[in-house]
Amino acid sequence: MREAYWLRGIRGATTVEADDAEEILAATRELLAEMLRVNDIDDFDVIASIFFTTTPDLHATFPAEGARELGMNMVPLLCFQEIPVPGRLPKCIRVMMQVNTTKRQDEVRHVYLKGARVLRPDLSSAQ
Repeated sequence: MREAYWLRGIRGATTVEADDAEEILAATRELLAEMLRVNDIDDFDVIASIFFTTTPDLHATFPAEGARELGMNMVPLLCFQEIPVPGRLPKCIRVMMQVNTTKRQDEVRHVYLKGARVLRPDLSSAQ
């Protein structure tokens, strides 16, 4: 019998110090690499798509370019800007990676790096 696959969302977020293209790309690469590592993903073919958002104070480059630099040339990628809610975490890059996996929802590990750790302290991987 064949194992069942589900489409699961893996969340991730990180922050940068400045609206600088290289810093945004480096932070995005670091975040994606960690999301892949902790979820045992070593084949980009299982990634259905990735959505990136940035806070309105980041506009020097598209975070998706960082994914392309990792070799995700066939993965559909799309960038958006976050809603500018007053008082929210600044200079933040968020990721929603959709993957086909046999993991249950509670087995998926979400990743929060740098200043973004405050976003989801309820998740064990956010620590």
